[in-house]
Amino acid sequence: MPPESLQRMRQTKIVATLGPTSSDYDQIKALCDAGVDVFRLNFSHGTAQDHRGCAAIIRKVEEEVGRPLGILADLQGPKLRLGTFEADEIKLQQGQKFRLDLSPEDGNETRAPLPHPEIFAILQKGSQILLDDGKVRLRVVENGHDFALTEVEAGTKLSNRKGVNVPNAILPLSPLTEKDRADLEIALELGVDWVALSFVQRAEDVIEARKLIDGRAAVLAKLEKPAAIKSLKAILEQADGVMVARGDLGVEMPPEDVPRAQKLILREARYVGKPAIVATQMLESMISAPTPTRAEASDVATAVYDGADAVMLSAETASGAYPVQAVAIMDRIARRTQMDLSDNGGFVSDVPRQHTSADAITAAAKQVAQAMDAVAIITYTAQGSTTLRAARERPSVPIMGLTPKLKTARRLALSFGVYPVFTPDAKSFSEMVCKAVSIAREKGLAQVGERVVITAGVPFGRPGSTNILRIALLKDEDVPQEMPFHE
Repeated sequence: MPPESLQRMRQTKIVATLGPTSSDYDQIKALCDAGVDVFRLNFSHGTAQDHRGCAAIIRKVEEEVGRPLGILADLQGPKLRLGTFEADEIKLQQGQKFRLDLSPEDGNETRAPLPHPEIFAILQKGSQILLDDGKVRLRVVENGHDFALTEVEAGTKLSNRKGVNVPNAILPLSPLTEKDRADLEIALELGVDWVALSFVQRAEDVIEARKLIDGRAAVLAKLEKPAAIKSLKAILEQADGVMVARGDLGVEMPPEDVPRAQKLILREARYVGKPAIVATQMLESMISAPTPTRAEASDVATAVYDGADAVMLSAETASGAYPVQAVAIMDRIARRTQMDLSDNGGFVSDVPRQHTSADAITAAAKQVAQAMDAVAIITYTAQGSTTLRAARERPSVPIMGLTPKLKTARRLALSFGVYPVFTPDAKSFSEMVCKAVSIAREKGLAQVGERVVITAGVPFGRPGSTNILRIALLKDEDVPQEMPFHE
């Protein structure tokens, strides 16, 4: 990596989805070169063989570029859909009565099969049902254990197997279907770093997934239902990260409420020091156009201003005509927004309060780096907690996260401002300082005469024990001059 590339590192990470137009070596390497930090494997599409092939290519590219790349496996989750119609499509009129029931017979102009008894179990008179991503809105006027008589409030047509949403209701469903459980085993065999869990409604959904994953990957909760927003703090306690999945969230929540929900999620995730991704329709016009709309550019910039750890591309890179260009433009928008933040003092609002000595030391590291014009904060971590604390502070300088565990380095690829480095374990703090300075010089992060701030937990290997801060001045090519600050 050229020296200047790390000094000007983009702090907000980019997640790109792989698919039909981006599944071979040349495309994946080009996406990496354009700025991708984490690759998403969407298990709603593709075969196990497809995902195995992509994972193998990612690891090959990772070895070639010499930096950890994350792999995110996104599970499909339960999909609630209507059955089929006799004529494949029907017409609807506002105000007409329309029946949904468990009968497997094809639907017609007055009824449709809805093969999900769990939906009828939670419906009440007055409940709203959304069909086809909200294009059709129904209101329940009468219901039983196997049917719902509704009135059409909006929408003019329906066709086979359209999706069903029930806003403001917690459905008695596990977020893991049989397909998801099979896909999860495949993903874990591939050695993915993150597993994204769809249809999360409550903390118990995350706990169920964590038991199955058993520490083999980090768990990312996709927040796509209003019920999940109501349980946000409890979900954050159990998840390792979250995704603002604005697609389904925008169906079940009024559009004017989605921006507020996005800001709330990002603020709460940062408060607890866990990565948060903003996803869905970020540069959607680039599925077919070589440049984004001005509104899309503003949307990406807003996520950066709000302090998102990462922004995600879906169909833009999976099936779009301009996947590499989409990543390159997202990279440029994020960098330009980052420059504006730096010019205006960086992230000055919503600074997390310090609850522990480890939090206080990490907050001090940011302040010391700024006061002494240090060029970087270097953390030494086994499980990632020391580095995540540093990322939570949103410093204006890069964070180099040194770790003796490759899986930790790959997971940290998702975190704000972190440049993860996999390096053998150090036996003492002094050895770690020398190692940190040597790697910083090797990567072009620091030169002779410059300072870096170093944090770590001693003894090594104890999660959450950040208890030392050092300032290292690079005096010559061999030995740094340490300046003790706290121990």
